[in-house]
Amino acid sequence: MNGEPPPLLSTRGISKDFPGVRALDGVDFDLLEGEVHVVFGENGAGKSTLISLLSGATRPSEGDLRMYGERIELHSVHDARSRGISAVFQEFSLIPQMTVEENLFLGEERRRGILLDRARMRREARSLLDDLGFALSPRRPVHLLTRAEQQMVEIAKAFRSDLCALILDEPTASLTDPETEQLFALIGTLTARGVGIIYITHRMAEIRRIGSRITVLRDDRRVATMPVAEATDESLVRLMTGREVGRVFPQRPLSAGGGEILALEGVTTVDGTILDVSLNVRRGEIVGMAGLVGSGKSEAIQAAFGVLPVKSGRIRYKGSAVTRRSPARAIRAGFLYLPPDRKEEGLLMMRPARENMSLAALDRAPVRRGLFLDRRAEKRIVARIADHLALSPNQPERTVDHFSGGNQQKVMLSRSFAQDFDLIVFDEPSVGVDVGTRAAIYRLIVDLAKSGTAIVVVSSDLPEIVNLSTRVYVFYRGRIQAELTMPHITEEGVLAHFFERAA
Repeated sequence: MNGEPPPLLSTRGISKDFPGVRALDGVDFDLLEGEVHVVFGENGAGKSTLISLLSGATRPSEGDLRMYGERIELHSVHDARSRGISAVFQEFSLIPQMTVEENLFLGEERRRGILLDRARMRREARSLLDDLGFALSPRRPVHLLTRAEQQMVEIAKAFRSDLCALILDEPTASLTDPETEQLFALIGTLTARGVGIIYITHRMAEIRRIGSRITVLRDDRRVATMPVAEATDESLVRLMTGREVGRVFPQRPLSAGGGEILALEGVTTVDGTILDVSLNVRRGEIVGMAGLVGSGKSEAIQAAFGVLPVKSGRIRYKGSAVTRRSPARAIRAGFLYLPPDRKEEGLLMMRPARENMSLAALDRAPVRRGLFLDRRAEKRIVARIADHLALSPNQPERTVDHFSGGNQQKVMLSRSFAQDFDLIVFDEPSVGVDVGTRAAIYRLIVDLAKSGTAIVVVSSDLPEIVNLSTRVYVFYRGRIQAELTMPHITEEGVLAHFFERAA
């Protein structure tokens, strides 16, 4: 090392085998004190396997793991945390029935004698959340939190440790821009203290903003490590995919849309998450829904779909009143909602991809023939969709939990191909997917709109809203703060309505 101190963390020739597949192949990697080292690659490239080894979640089949030059073995996540290595995974590890404070101290509860010291845990939890700028109640059960709020709890768990290395796997996937800024400020504070950070993201802007170095993985191997300042977007995509990828956002529809498909008139939900909301969606347009966490952007559509009960107001779908319709009836009527949390809400994780992909078409021809399912027709449809979306591996009979996160997202989004829908809602459609897959999803959305399907995109990603939408509703505290049309759909124009208006 020419007199330089050894890396904080490093791997040499590290590999990981699972039954029938090598998930990581001879990777050399190192993390320095005070740097943000970005790990970049397509879904299934080996990123999640690498960080699971570095965090103690799994153990390598071959190779060495070192800390400050000394070989170590990590027997568990708890073992890694005891050494100052903490991870925030894309898939959360929270217990829904427990409160925020109980999850924060799980396994390391504060005690007074043989009894739990709940008052101390609450004080410490409140102090930690305040320091991080997270507006969460320590007493609130996790199952009542939004996905973004659960992301905040996961981040808070990691920050509770005495850190020397922090691993963040797509930490901003469910966060809005202001919340992301909070996280970046915290990262800056940590790196200034010498903490090394491994950061997985598919967002080029984030790489430029906080990255020091970047390692690119492809096909389970390391193909390059370089300073972020020397990496162009084009070179990174070429290294990641081994091919050229065109522009990420396709040309959006230019027409104002056709006939009205969905309308909400003065809708307020029983739980008060939306208040007196009125909006409409027309054929062939892409309506964006933007706002902070808890603003009501998802809940408005969930009320229309039948997930959230309505207290007052009216909902019309294709001209008919459907204020208290069930989700099953909505799907049969041609209204598909694809939720933001694929694991908890969108997919049957222990069932084959085939069953998940055809789920929304089981009661229609050609999959349904009288009282029975036509398995041959189902397999033909699924095979066509899997080819179109480049499902990897292209094995529809494989259970969903054995696919990478991005390919799980493809499985869920593939339902939009399973039959013809009049209205499709994509709620956080690009969570945890790579640049190539993201571009494919955006092409899918635009192509559906151009074919006459009404599209709603609910997203915390401002570039997604700005570059896809033909019209945008901005939500604040359960109400619509603004409706924007071109040319006013800009990042500055949308963000200006995220907060309370001055009196």
